[in-house]
Amino acid sequence: MKNSSKINHSRKNSNQYRKDSNSNVYSKNTKSSKKNNRFLINSDKNKSSKDLFEKDNNKNNFSSLKRRKPGTKPNINVSSNIHNINQEYANKRNFDDWIWGKHSVFEALISERAINRIWCTSEIFSSEKFYILLKDLKSKGILIEEVSWNRLSQLTCGASHQGVALQLACAKTISLDKLINFSKKNSTNPIILALDGITDPHNIGAIIRSAEAFDCKGIIIPQRRSAGLTGTVAKVAAGALEHLPVSRVVNLNRSLEELKKNGFFIIGLSADAQSSISKFKKNTPLVLIVGAEDKGISLLTQKKCDFLLSIPLKGKTSSLNASVAAAISLFHLTSK
Repeated sequence: MKNSSKINHSRKNSNQYRKDSNSNVYSKNTKSSKKNNRFLINSDKNKSSKDLFEKDNNKNNFSSLKRRKPGTKPNINVSSNIHNINQEYANKRNFDDWIWGKHSVFEALISERAINRIWCTSEIFSSEKFYILLKDLKSKGILIEEVSWNRLSQLTCGASHQGVALQLACAKTISLDKLINFSKKNSTNPIILALDGITDPHNIGAIIRSAEAFDCKGIIIPQRRSAGLTGTVAKVAAGALEHLPVSRVVNLNRSLEELKKNGFFIIGLSADAQSSISKFKKNTPLVLIVGAEDKGISLLTQKKCDFLLSIPLKGKTSSLNASVAAAISLFHLTSK
């Protein structure tokens, strides 16, 4: 009996103590522990209410996203962004040699300024005011393109073009007849350089510079598939464009036939040709045709040639830049 009472007493004493979850110290079940328990219960309630509040917020956010139309972005002004992009592009692009607007373009045409290219809508081209002028310029080799209103707006970066725009040339071109007469008057065996499909203005500028340095009497540039006499060409030519006449022709092959009638031999540069230009010996008026580096001279133009010549290469490089090939060829032809 004594033993059992001792055991019960020890159990009562042990229940009076519990282990605190936040520490390793055993504390007595007093009023303070009850207060702590109430605090823990309240904190759990606060935590659960906070979780519910966050869930409500997430639901509201999800519902707002759900109501938003797909593919739309809030607070973005698309039209202002496009305007800013166009304005930035226009600032980077150099429009110093451009003229647009009906009255401005018309005055430039009747004043016979050097023109590289004209863009216009079909309404402008067929109008009574512009039709005769544009048709006459087209026959002289000036490239005229009929484009849509939107395309012209893209080219001028949204300017008020009124359906027509042009790009001025850095030098005036002359007709093929004038070039032939000029070359024969100044030399017994003149050399004229013809370009076929060279669209890079840097290459054309470098070719003009080399041609003038080797006393070439003129340059022939086709109306299409060729860069015009832009500011870049004049800059790369480094002043040579002022001393070398240029003829811009509508059709290169017809021009070659006209040159043949006037006693010129036609030479074409081709990497596949069997004859070397270093062995060519012919004292006669010559036309040297240089094609683009990637495509070379067109097949139809090759058929118009009297001779196809190549530049012998000793290294592993299979081709030369068009301007370099022109300079080497003119050196060989003029050193005879």
